[in-house]
Amino acid sequence: MNDLISSVKMPFPWKKTPLLVFFLLFFLWIPSPSCSQQEPCQSCRSLTDNFNKGLERTQRENFGGGNTAWEEEKLAKYANSETRLLEVLEGVCSKSDFACNQLLEQSEEHVERWWFHEQQQHPDFFQWLCMDALRLCCPPGTYGPDCHTCPGGAQKPCSGYGQCDGDGTRGGTGLCMCQMGYGGPFCSECGDGYYEAARNDSHLVCAECYRACGRCSGPEDSSCLRCKRGWMLHDRRCIDIDECGTDMAHCRANQFCINTEGSYECRDCAKACIGCMGAGPSRCKKCNKGYRRDGVKCLDVNECAGEAEEPVCTGANEACENTDGSYRCICAEGYVRKEGICEEDKPPDAPEKGFFDDITDDEVVVLQQMFFGAIICALATLAAKGDMVFTAIFIGAVAAMAGYWLSERSDRVLDGFIKGR
Repeated sequence: MNDLISSVKMPFPWKKTPLLVFFLLFFLWIPSPSCSQQEPCQSCRSLTDNFNKGLERTQRENFGGGNTAWEEEKLAKYANSETRLLEVLEGVCSKSDFACNQLLEQSEEHVERWWFHEQQQHPDFFQWLCMDALRLCCPPGTYGPDCHTCPGGAQKPCSGYGQCDGDGTRGGTGLCMCQMGYGGPFCSECGDGYYEAARNDSHLVCAECYRACGRCSGPEDSSCLRCKRGWMLHDRRCIDIDECGTDMAHCRANQFCINTEGSYECRDCAKACIGCMGAGPSRCKKCNKGYRRDGVKCLDVNECAGEAEEPVCTGANEACENTDGSYRCICAEGYVRKEGICEEDKPPDAPEKGFFDDITDDEVVVLQQMFFGAIICALATLAAKGDMVFTAIFIGAVAAMAGYWLSERSDRVLDGFIKGR
């Protein structure tokens, strides 16, 4: 049965790609150190799980129940046939699952051997392939190349309160990673900050100590055996250490220390201080620039009121504005700063008026009448010479002027009537 499994394996197109691409893909598929030991076992388990699902699928599709001896004989032959094996293998690995396809290719002979010769004697395909044949996995509760027993025993690794590193695989260290509250190499005792609330031959219950206790014999604050950092033991009680009163506090130069339960905080000094012993300008060790000592406080120096060592804001048309710890120079009222100089804030010069800018509406009417009058006079002169064309134009102009004048008069009369004049 040569090439049985290879007929259903995914083709590898990179075999025909350039050498550089091949090496890039090779390095991309190298498993990381954190999962290099466990991934082969997981891949094998996934392969066998999908294989078993394929067996169930082909059984449902082809073993509906024959009603003749011929059908029963035919189905019995199909159960262990190459045809069924091929149908099962078609759904074992997806095309994108490189690890599964690679493992299937490597285990081709083992799969065929189990299918045709071993499955009656070893029905558990996972155990036979992954544990016995390929040696990729270990039984539960064991780890490492030789499947050593996990701490606490294979039946209850890490006493049931932790995870054995590499459990069920050919990798791992076998060390117990205990659950919260449990500790020790077998996770069989309570960890730091916890005490035994109950214990019997099969179970251990660990409860949390009082918040200041690192080790304790009970939940009370008087049951401390060892204190956490920031506390000290006194008469079986953990007392808070005031780090601010010792050399244990480490704050920066312009900060002060505030004690908290089990620790401390560093907070910034007031702006007026250079070094301080607490919050506010009254706890300054030294006053900052722009401040002066007044009794126990560091107060702002009002440079604008002449409290500065030298005069300020002495530029032309400048005014002084005091700020906290400093001042700023602004232009006096009515002045604006232009190119570093305070100049008078003048409105922009108005544009020069034209010849007709101040003319009124009545004056416009008079000018119109004068213009039309001049034209009519010129036309009348030409008409007097007997020119019929200019005579006609003259008569039309007179009529138009009369109509315009009457229209203007009628508008004014109507407007006066409406307004009650």
